[in-house]
Amino acid sequence: MTDTDMDADMDTDTDTEVEVDAEVDAEVDTEVDAEVEITADLVRDLLKEQHPDLAGLAVREVAGGWGNQMWRLGDELAVRMQRMDPTPELQLKERRWLPVLAPRLPLPVPRPVRFGEPSERFPKHWTVMTWVAGEPLDHGSISRGDHAADTLAGFLRALHVEAPAEAPVSTDFGAHPRDCTDGFEHFFEAVVPDDIAAEVRAVWDDAVSAHAWEGPPVWVHGDLHPANVVVSDGTLSGVVDFGALFAGDPAWDLAAAWVLLPAGTASRFFDTYADADEAAIRRARGLAVMKSLFLMLMGQNGDRGLPGGKPHWGPRGRAALDRVLHHVSVRENNATPTP
Repeated sequence: MTDTDMDADMDTDTDTEVEVDAEVDAEVDTEVDAEVEITADLVRDLLKEQHPDLAGLAVREVAGGWGNQMWRLGDELAVRMQRMDPTPELQLKERRWLPVLAPRLPLPVPRPVRFGEPSERFPKHWTVMTWVAGEPLDHGSISRGDHAADTLAGFLRALHVEAPAEAPVSTDFGAHPRDCTDGFEHFFEAVVPDDIAAEVRAVWDDAVSAHAWEGPPVWVHGDLHPANVVVSDGTLSGVVDFGALFAGDPAWDLAAAWVLLPAGTASRFFDTYADADEAAIRRARGLAVMKSLFLMLMGQNGDRGLPGGKPHWGPRGRAALDRVLHHVSVRENNATPTP
């Protein structure tokens, strides 16, 4: 994620500088948001207009969501409504690539089954997708840490294969840490406690100095954090929200070893994944720090009542940050190159 895009995706209290045409789209979308409230009745009416065979299913709002709003549709489907995202690009990307990726992945992921097109009633895109059962990790917990580590590693090994030439290349997520320094500094100044500031900066500086990814671009989810995975029976049971999907550096996903998994399971994760060199682990640690600070900032924004803020994310972010720092401390004390 580049410095400019971090402001858009992570700091909900600021605007982002984007190209002129995107600015126009954002202004139009803001007007739409003010005029069109997304309700169960609207979702049902849109289904009647474009997919009448689904209109009789029960419609229930799903709490959360920012760029897109989710509505349960019966027991097995959901409607993903474009809301704050200024363009339909993320939904269109999911429509194009999830049907390609889903069959090869060992965990359930959403699959698009019907497309909703802009209309006079709702001039944005919407998609009917399969519902991934489970509790979002930001509201749940992992009690079977080793199982979750093995599950995440297996999922990422299956995902991280060489992507085709036409795969999307991200202009935000996916950058080397050295290109995310301004964003990191913003988070750092906003939320890092003084007593751990030196440790946090040391991890980040180490990631910035790590070699770049030299392999072929592989498929990367890009946005693995506690709201984008679901859990059941104490372990990971599904992955959602592939809007950030891109072809590039897998370190962006490897950061999940600390952002998602319980303390003490990162080593098992990397042993099972078995395809991360030292430079990738160093980049992943720095990205895990940045993602943790993002969660802490979102929690702080929620505590302040700012739009898009999520108070319960703050403790999640601090716990993830502590896991990274503890890992580094143990590694230094043992003086071994293993994660």
